[in-house]
Amino acid sequence: MPPQHACHATSVRHTGAVTEREDRTVQHPAVVVVYLLRDGVDGPEVLLGEKRRGLGAGRLVGPGGKREPGEAAVDTAVREVAEEVGLRLDPDDLEARGTLDYRFPFRPSWSQVSDVFVCRRWQGHPTGSDELEPRWIPVRDVPYDAMWDDAKYWLPGVLDGGRVRAGFTFADDNATVAGFTGA
Repeated sequence: MPPQHACHATSVRHTGAVTEREDRTVQHPAVVVVYLLRDGVDGPEVLLGEKRRGLGAGRLVGPGGKREPGEAAVDTAVREVAEEVGLRLDPDDLEARGTLDYRFPFRPSWSQVSDVFVCRRWQGHPTGSDELEPRWIPVRDVPYDAMWDDAKYWLPGVLDGGRVRAGFTFADDNATVAGFTGA
């Protein structure tokens, strides 16, 4: 699993307009996201859920969340999937697919580094929680416009078996991608 990454945050000095940026090395919070895939009647399906509260409320997301101090990314993935959608995963069934570095210059507390996993085996049936209301969606019909803006750039490739290593910087609306590297 990739270690937690030190990345460059952007401090913005306001002088009427955003004109000067100063890069400093800081540690963004480490998180994980898991995309559970199954074979549906009409092709592959992915488990997504409507986020009920917190960062991203109202958006469709994959189960996931913050890593606890000293917790490995795979252990976070297993814990978060159990808490958010009630499924039991074996860490050996998780496929590491990459890392995403999210930067929110206009809301720095939202910046984070996410490990991305895919999983095709689990025990149980998805159930909702106070965090997420899950549902199976055909991969060909994923509603990217209902997700965070970055997903359209990298998630299709991951769901098709690829990997990702990308950085996304969000605009002043904290919703629209202003720029990205990798993908």
